[in-house]
Amino acid sequence: MSLILTFLGKGGTGRTTVAIATAHQLAAQGQRVLLASQDPSPAFPVLLGKDVTGDPQTIAPNLSVVQLQSTLLLDRAWDDLKKQEAKYVRNPFLKGVYAQELGLLPGMDTALALNALREWDASGQYDVLVYDGSGDQATLRMLGMPEIASWYARRFRTVLTESDFYKALAPFIQPVTSAVLNVNLSGDLFANPEATQATNLLEQGKAAVTNASRVRAYLVTTEEEGAIATAQYLWGAAQQIGLTIGGVLCNHSHDAASLATTFSPLPITPIPSYPGRGWQPIVEALPALIGVPQAPPPLSVNVAERKVTLFLPGFDKSQVKLTQYGPEVTVEAGDQRHNLALPAELKGKQVTGAKFQDGYLIISF
Repeated sequence: MSLILTFLGKGGTGRTTVAIATAHQLAAQGQRVLLASQDPSPAFPVLLGKDVTGDPQTIAPNLSVVQLQSTLLLDRAWDDLKKQEAKYVRNPFLKGVYAQELGLLPGMDTALALNALREWDASGQYDVLVYDGSGDQATLRMLGMPEIASWYARRFRTVLTESDFYKALAPFIQPVTSAVLNVNLSGDLFANPEATQATNLLEQGKAAVTNASRVRAYLVTTEEEGAIATAQYLWGAAQQIGLTIGGVLCNHSHDAASLATTFSPLPITPIPSYPGRGWQPIVEALPALIGVPQAPPPLSVNVAERKVTLFLPGFDKSQVKLTQYGPEVTVEAGDQRHNLALPAELKGKQVTGAKFQDGYLIISF
């Protein structure tokens, strides 16, 4: 398993520069690093000073780099899907559709990037994956995808299995599927090994994102007002998916003391401007990025007091909404919704009160 590092912030604050310097720093420390860029334009290889392809290639000791190409990732994912179909379906019907015909729909690029990161993480070839993505809500939605997908699967499974339609269909599932598939889907449709495997993958993804020793992000900003506001907003939005923010990197700066109150209690590190050649000045300015940072936990639960506390910095009371229409408690902050993962003792309990204080949403049951 690898440590996945990514950077959040407004465009133009130097996220890519910081990502490249981070990769160089960690590689020099003996970590096996893969730097993966979501930017398909020539700007990334120009800044890197190296030619980059859609497959990882070594450019320095312990340092490999790849430029994510969504069309290439789509081709490979489609071929894998067809192999899985041929494994389970007696007469595959996707064999006549070729990957090279497929166009990219909105959102596909981030889903494909997440799958690529998952595969590189599982490969055991790298100690650290440095992901240079869009650094905005799209990156957060990508990292939150396992949790959202598992919620959809769990919620709609319950709705389906309790419906009259499913109860009427259940007796026919086994004979119909056995005629079409190479596997036996008798019994609970959702308890078969294939469904369990998919559920386990989603659970592993959720656990990784909420584990600071597995996945974390750093805010990148400048001293410009809009950049600071964006970094604050993304800090709060990251808490919605349980992503740990390890600190703030203030680019083009030699003294970021003025931001201490704004981002308290996160550590703030000033980063000098990139001189245009040689990464050493930025590498030396970066903080230690390997150790698990001391950061406020996104979510804390006190079962004895029947309270849940969610840290939402960067938002005020008017931007936070709490609802409980179904069995789950939903928090909406900014342009993002999050269904709280509650322990068994509180799951399904009615919310009795809530208050927003000093950046914390405190919910009572």
